[in-house]
Amino acid sequence: MFDQALASSLEGEAVAADPAEVAAPVIAAPPVTDERVLFDAYSEAVSAVVDLVGPAVVRVDTRARDKKGAPKGGQRSGAGSGVVISPDGLVLTNAHVVTGGREFRLSDTEGRATEARLLGIDPDTDLALLRADVARSLPFAPLGDSKQLRRGHLAIAIGNPLGFESTVTAGVISALGRSLRANSGRMIEDVIQTDAALNPGNSGGPLVSSRGEVIGINTAVIMGAQGICFAVASNTANHVLSEIIMHGRVRRGYIGVAAQTVPVPRRHAIAAEISNQFGALLMSLDQNGPASLAGLLSHDLVVSLDGAPVTGVDDLIRLLDGGKIGKTVRFDLLRMGRLCSFDVMPTERSASAA
Repeated sequence: MFDQALASSLEGEAVAADPAEVAAPVIAAPPVTDERVLFDAYSEAVSAVVDLVGPAVVRVDTRARDKKGAPKGGQRSGAGSGVVISPDGLVLTNAHVVTGGREFRLSDTEGRATEARLLGIDPDTDLALLRADVARSLPFAPLGDSKQLRRGHLAIAIGNPLGFESTVTAGVISALGRSLRANSGRMIEDVIQTDAALNPGNSGGPLVSSRGEVIGINTAVIMGAQGICFAVASNTANHVLSEIIMHGRVRRGYIGVAAQTVPVPRRHAIAAEISNQFGALLMSLDQNGPASLAGLLSHDLVVSLDGAPVTGVDDLIRLLDGGKIGKTVRFDLLRMGRLCSFDVMPTERSASAA
């Protein structure tokens, strides 16, 4: 009986092991984790933006000349990056990249070079506008709306320091509405802080959103502070280039304040019957400036200028244009939650004004 049972068992095993009747075992793939999905999506987003915007990023070389027009030492005096923002060859870069230069050469990612001329420079925002001397339509990247940015949004810094291959770093928007002192000594307002590292030669290159829009022009990195980089917001850049195209320079109304974009407390907005979600908070004032003399104080929250909403520092900069110089301007602001109005007369921001 035992032998029959054993034989039956062995026979059963042999039948079960018959490959003609039993399907081969299927090895299941390891489950894909959520982290891997997110990382792949992040990588694809960065790669897509680089493919879209990279061709519009150029290397900017400058050559200084003496008063007689002779090259100084025969060597390039500076280099950085820039971004083509229109098909007819308008290029945004940093003022400190082109300052002192008389000749400018642009090199794209394919190694093609072209001469350029300087249309205007604005040291107060560390921005400069060039125009490439080309007849063909150039790849370009449009300026986005920096007011739509929020902390945590993806930020991609692209540069062209070698003229042959773009360098890319990625991170997030760390803070908005920062102030940064320019080489001119004045404060650049509405600066974007990001942890997307800037490589050498990336100054003047674009800071780009996940939509492929230029949201800032990379301008500075804090030496010794890991991962703290700054870019001039695209809305400020848009205002500067418009002024340069129309007037050849940027005329500004000066009121003597430093400000930061902050949310308007909802209870204060309801009490004051205003629709602002954001405003321009005055952080400091020049004691002899027009704003201080008119009665404005630090921590006043500006929400309107001559009836036009002020939803951030970029609005304040844009509205205080050359047309406001010497004219009385009405400032509506929240002071300790109460809506107040003051009349201020901006002066022209001169080279000596801080």
